[in-house]
Amino acid sequence: MATTSKPLLLSDMVASGEMNQVPSKYIHPITERPNYQNVVPDSIPVIDLQNLNGPNRSQVLDEIRRACSDNGFFQVKNHGIPESIIANMMQMAREFFNLPLQERLKMYSDDPTKANRLSTSYNVRTEKISHWRDYLGLHCYPLQDYIHQWPTNPESFRDIAAEYCRSVRVLALQLVEAISESLGLDKDYISAQLGSHAQVMALNYYPPCPQPDLTYGLPGHTDGYVLTLLLQDEVSGLQLLKDGQWVAVDPVPNAFVINIGDQIQVISNDKYKSAMHRAVVNSEKERISIPTFYCPSPDAVIGPAPQLVTDDEPAVYRQFTFEEYNRTIWTGGLHECLDAFHAT
Repeated sequence: MATTSKPLLLSDMVASGEMNQVPSKYIHPITERPNYQNVVPDSIPVIDLQNLNGPNRSQVLDEIRRACSDNGFFQVKNHGIPESIIANMMQMAREFFNLPLQERLKMYSDDPTKANRLSTSYNVRTEKISHWRDYLGLHCYPLQDYIHQWPTNPESFRDIAAEYCRSVRVLALQLVEAISESLGLDKDYISAQLGSHAQVMALNYYPPCPQPDLTYGLPGHTDGYVLTLLLQDEVSGLQLLKDGQWVAVDPVPNAFVINIGDQIQVISNDKYKSAMHRAVVNSEKERISIPTFYCPSPDAVIGPAPQLVTDDEPAVYRQFTFEEYNRTIWTGGLHECLDAFHAT
């Protein structure tokens, strides 16, 4: 159990009331700071999943195909997860981050290889510039392998988070099937490439920031997984890069933001792209987001689907294990790393 006399977490430094400017370790170079003048009003597709398993499945698959080909981002409604499960999970995240510091620090670790941990920024051991967030990272599948490592305070945390994780996994598997089929592959193709499968969840807490134009909650990056299913509270902060401009993805109540990750880009042989996105912060409101990352097991071998490789469209990437990919991410930092896996 971690104990310390000084706050390790950003949220507690902010809550002390003594922070009226951003500490230097959070400040990005001038050319890399968020330029809010470059953020445009736009929207990403909202796909109704009500007909995904009905007679209009082909229409829904076509919408998914267009979204994945365009920018890799869409939102889904009528996804089958009850509003009560969503509300309970968001409330549980708030309650956790409102716990006393010493209680939260029972989950603290700066070791990125630890499956279940509370930490801050991204990788405090290696990064040169810190990010304006705290987060609780939890491995969720197989659930019985990890749930005993989850927090026990708040008292109902494990029950509520487990119900949420099980529900989101059902949705993730439906979407993986649909994306596979939208590529012209068998609906089970992508799922079969993921080994024994894995699922990770993060509870992100972004405190109010006195100078939000100097830093990021998370700077621009792509997701290294198969699929991300994001639950947002009512505070805007997610932005994606589209046609050279940043687009704000405003929250839609009870909807999930879906974005494909690097592993889908590889399997699709670049037909679908993992989009650059970022989290910005503001000076007035805290923000909570809960992404679920559906991913391969470490030993899964990822590469372009043979059906999508032709003489005219040769393989863009070599095969690699997901464990190898993960080592590249944690060593190199939060940025695009698929260049390391291009076919020679």
